[in-house]
Amino acid sequence: MTAYRVLTQAGDPNRRALVLPGANYTVQAPLLYFATKVLAVRGWTAESMVWDGVADAEEAAATYDALLRDRVAGGGRWLVVAKSRGTVVLPTAVELRVPGVWLTPLVSEACEEPAVRDAVARLRGTGAPHLFVGSTADPSWDTAVLEGAGRVVVIDGADHALMRPGDWRGSLDALAQTATAIDEFVTGLR
Repeated sequence: MTAYRVLTQAGDPNRRALVLPGANYTVQAPLLYFATKVLAVRGWTAESMVWDGVADAEEAAATYDALLRDRVAGGGRWLVVAKSRGTVVLPTAVELRVPGVWLTPLVSEACEEPAVRDAVARLRGTGAPHLFVGSTADPSWDTAVLEGAGRVVVIDGADHALMRPGDWRGSLDALAQTATAIDEFVTGLR
């Protein structure tokens, strides 16, 4: 089993966010780094998961599921912020009624994550608080799958890291759009 750590950024102990990385996208990378900064400004405690090695998809999914279940069982209000591979915990979040911020979720047919797609389908029309952010240029993204499942923010021309290749200003703009959407979402949670 691959070892991991959970880094805590203290805030309100009754409003906590579990921040989950992607396969090749750590919590120190821009999208998740700024997500934790938004959470801090809004008073949330952020618990960011950091792998000490490389976990395969199956191990990551089992670990993310166990982490979320353990946190929710401990009480308090929870939110998930997950990027790419971290979004495989979406079915657990839906089951436990935990709101989520899903950055470049694995929802396209090509991702071969039917449980994630099924969880999104269960969200349609429920009004449950979920934010999905991705790009039409990202092969893991499918806007049609997400229709009616929550708030959807589409960043045109960005890759899977929500960066615009060869355009640093455009990449910063995409990051700002994402951070703003997270801020609006977190502020609106009741």
